[in-house]
Amino acid sequence: MLPQPAREVAGQILDLARWPEFRGYGPIPGIKAAGFDRRTPEIVGTRIRVTNLDGSTHVEEIVEWDPQRRVRLEMKEFSPPLSRLATLFEETWEFDEQPGKHGRETLVVRSFRLHAKNRGTRVLLRLIAVLLKRAIARHLRQMAAATQPDSRR
Repeated sequence: MLPQPAREVAGQILDLARWPEFRGYGPIPGIKAAGFDRRTPEIVGTRIRVTNLDGSTHVEEIVEWDPQRRVRLEMKEFSPPLSRLATLFEETWEFDEQPGKHGRETLVVRSFRLHAKNRGTRVLLRLIAVLLKRAIARHLRQMAAATQPDSRR
């Protein structure tokens, strides 16, 4: 649960200065930097180029933007070694806004669909999925701690 309205949570996706807060998990690298390749007025179609701490890169494109309910991104154009394993990762943020102690709070569920390059890489993507799930859980905990009304940073 994040102590913010859903629109504010969704807005953080467009705040690229915050992307390096994603630290990864194990061999899943954290983010070093993110920059707009293209930013569209309607948000859908916005492309973000990501450089990870290990030097790898990829693009994230916003393909669905409903900041009250759901945001979906496609991760693609991976550099090696991930480009040898996967063609696409789909990330979905689902929002359920509720009244909370300090105003509106939002239950956030992040999910992924990983598309293997071929049958042989599916097993490796299953391992990546487990590690990615742990990285996302840690990132959501960080987001919650950073936005607590009484948090000390």
